[in-house]
Amino acid sequence: MDKNQDPSAKFDFLKERIGVEVGFTHSSFIGIDLLKFQVASYSSLDKIDVGVYIVTTRNFQKKMKKEFNQNWEGSLTFEKVKRYLPHFKSAIQVPIYVIG
Repeated sequence: MDKNQDPSAKFDFLKERIGVEVGFTHSSFIGIDLLKFQVASYSSLDKIDVGVYIVTTRNFQKKMKKEFNQNWEGSLTFEKVKRYLPHFKSAIQVPIYVIG
């Protein structure tokens, strides 16, 4: 399979069947990021056994905004992922650990 077509090639990190995605982007990418884990664990690809999704927390974003004037408007947070993840239950069978 061409590396450009291999979804596991799009992970931020991939080692020993663990796919790691760092999600500091806009919250509109949550579906793409979460489904990437399932695609990489599925049938012919079979690249991962577990996914790790690293995102910021609301408190971290508030602190960065206050101290460094960082704009996090619309960004993913641990709290958003925790709220959205149950909606993907039927589509994602691979375990995903969310760190925030």
